[in-house]
Amino acid sequence: MSVLATLAHAALFTVFLWWFTTGAILYLDGLPRRTFRWSMVAVTVALFAALQILWETRNDTSVWGAYIAFGCAIIAWGWNEMAFLMGYVTGPRNTPCPPGAAGFDRLRFATETVIWHEIAIAVTALAIFVVTADGANRVGFNAFAILWVLRLSAKINVFLGVRNLSEEFLPKHLRYLESYFCRRDTLNPVFPISVTATTVLATILAIQMLDPKATAFDATASALLMTLTVLALLEHWLMVLPVSATVLWKWGLASHNQPEPIPDPGPPGTLPTVVAFPQQTLHSASTTVPRRRP
Repeated sequence: MSVLATLAHAALFTVFLWWFTTGAILYLDGLPRRTFRWSMVAVTVALFAALQILWETRNDTSVWGAYIAFGCAIIAWGWNEMAFLMGYVTGPRNTPCPPGAAGFDRLRFATETVIWHEIAIAVTALAIFVVTADGANRVGFNAFAILWVLRLSAKINVFLGVRNLSEEFLPKHLRYLESYFCRRDTLNPVFPISVTATTVLATILAIQMLDPKATAFDATASALLMTLTVLALLEHWLMVLPVSATVLWKWGLASHNQPEPIPDPGPPGTLPTVVAFPQQTLHSASTTVPRRRP
């Protein structure tokens, strides 16, 4: 297979996984919370299956072995994203940032909102390392490590301030995280370092892919990892450019736009029931129905 064919296949596979899994997770975490347990059960089964497959393919240095290991890493990463966005693995602080908090205190408070999530990612990375440590196929661990480091870079940039904070990707039960973002700004001092380092990594992987001595497995692995790095680089640039990434996952965000349940007080002396009405209907009703006197 030529280098161009290897790159084309790897790029299509990686872009599809990136786009589809992100949209699917966004859709699931926007559904009613009673569905979360079933989503987490399904993805947890998938996580353990992925770890098992990574162990079984740890010495598979075929082209398919690279694709399988890469896909398993995406599943493992998806488990951590779902566990966080659904509120199962976040941190001990789940309230808005205290007014007036700044500097180190603000950083400490923000860390407390996500620390369990970060620990879970580290534990998952360790598990992938353990099951693949004595094998020749390290694509799964390398892919997960890239996701981990570059997502941490993105979180730091969002905390320090960027043009697009992507708060629309947060489900309703995590909206308190917005209060920890320092400000909305066009740029911050860390951003140039982040994009430069990511560009260097993508370049190194491209050089490895183009190496005439590279085997089909090595070229495929480098192509997969390079595409993943380029997508992470794109996500960084989308944070500062005057464009929104929401259009890419409009279908996934559809579940986030459902009307809020509104409590109905009912007759005096009864417990309230919950019904869902569009906001505009409630507004018009409040202007036409007189308030009941006690």
